[in-house]
Amino acid sequence: MKRLFKRITALASAAALTLSLAACGGSAVSGPKNTAPTNAKPVTITVWSYYNGDQLETFSKLVDEFNATVGKEQNITVEASSQGSVNDLETNVLAAAEGKVGAAEMPNIFSAYADTCYAVDQMGLVADLSGYLTDEEKAAFPESYLTEGDFDDSGTIKIFPVAKSTELLFLNDTDWQAFAAATGATYEDLSTMEGLVATAGKYYDWTDARTEVPDDGKALFGRDAMANYMLIGAKELGSTLFTVENGKMTVNLTEDAARKLWENYYVPFVKGWFAGEGRFRSDDIKTGNVLAYVGSNSSATFFPKQVQVSDTESHEISLKVLPNPSFAGSEEVAVQQGAGMVVTKSTPEEEAACVTFLKWFTQPENNIQFAVGSGYLPVTHAADDMTAIENSGLDLTDSMKDVLANAIDAVENHELYTPKPFAGGTDARKVLEYSMSDLASADRAAVEEQIAAGVSAAEAEALYLTDEYFENWYQSLCTKLSAYEG
Repeated sequence: MKRLFKRITALASAAALTLSLAACGGSAVSGPKNTAPTNAKPVTITVWSYYNGDQLETFSKLVDEFNATVGKEQNITVEASSQGSVNDLETNVLAAAEGKVGAAEMPNIFSAYADTCYAVDQMGLVADLSGYLTDEEKAAFPESYLTEGDFDDSGTIKIFPVAKSTELLFLNDTDWQAFAAATGATYEDLSTMEGLVATAGKYYDWTDARTEVPDDGKALFGRDAMANYMLIGAKELGSTLFTVENGKMTVNLTEDAARKLWENYYVPFVKGWFAGEGRFRSDDIKTGNVLAYVGSNSSATFFPKQVQVSDTESHEISLKVLPNPSFAGSEEVAVQQGAGMVVTKSTPEEEAACVTFLKWFTQPENNIQFAVGSGYLPVTHAADDMTAIENSGLDLTDSMKDVLANAIDAVENHELYTPKPFAGGTDARKVLEYSMSDLASADRAAVEEQIAAGVSAAEAEALYLTDEYFENWYQSLCTKLSAYEG
């Protein structure tokens, strides 16, 4: 009954959003503020994103559809461009906001995570969109999606949600099956971090035994976003790593939580059970460096269809999608991520045109189309539903169906978490991203050098697995993070 009520409420909210958008056809209003009237002076709005590949192709098709329909009716033209990666986009946005020499003009809309939006908002350049949405329209979205951009808890909407994601485990099922058949390993073994580490050790030993060369086993697993592992892992272990109040951050990482994080990433990495060599872990899947990785559900579109072992040897692989492993015995937490759209302050006509486009883009049929083509999750209650997605009439591959189903399940059945933004938040996140992972990579390389020189793996690894070595890293991490405390 609860599920049915949620569904009815979601459909009613979606209908309200659709009717409000339809009312924009003349000189009507969309929410409390006026939108662009049909016969107004033509308005062109620019959109910067970080989309690439299938994501960019799907987004571009939707932009073209808007321009040919609602945009044409209301004299609104959307010009969209990809700035490259997320980091490229952030760099270009901040350069434009700061008016740096050679920087482009600020776009009307740009994709952004909360930290980047917060930085631009501190410059006074971000429009508050709360006045453009009625209460019914706001109810179409999960509350946490709208409050992500409410930096002062006053009800502002500085980030308009358009696509969300969480993390899943992506597995090269073809090569996994050979390992599973030989060792009895199961998918269930990968459901916890502790089980994943133990299975990775078995995989290393199994691959090591297949050659006559000692200590040459292969890694099972890698991670795309170490900062997410640190933040979500700490949360599951009882530490909210970044506690933020009034825009000021306090570090909260207990030594026990830090050790657990260390033991379930650094230690297996130094032992060769985990790896990370390519720019993204999907690259490591393609080269056969790992069999599995945890990454955003939106990364599914980049999962390779074959493993290229050498210039002359390759084989086809299939994808298996599994839930993101959590720490055993913990309350399961899922990261809430996926950049929203930020509207910059401009003329009333341009701001209204931006909102008209964003409302159209998040109508269920349009948002589902973007989700199916990109691997992202829809952002409204009505669209973020597998029945609605399957009934959309869109071509949905089995793999994409598994991706979206697992992601929706995570969102519905886990505590969603994203840290509040604060001054220096982007740089603090980079500390989390690289502090453990860079050390693990460097130390594994040193271990491999010693193994190549004839030292046993156990002896080569011993230096890096002491309590003192962990303690030095932990204190160093806390010192670096404390620089960003308010």
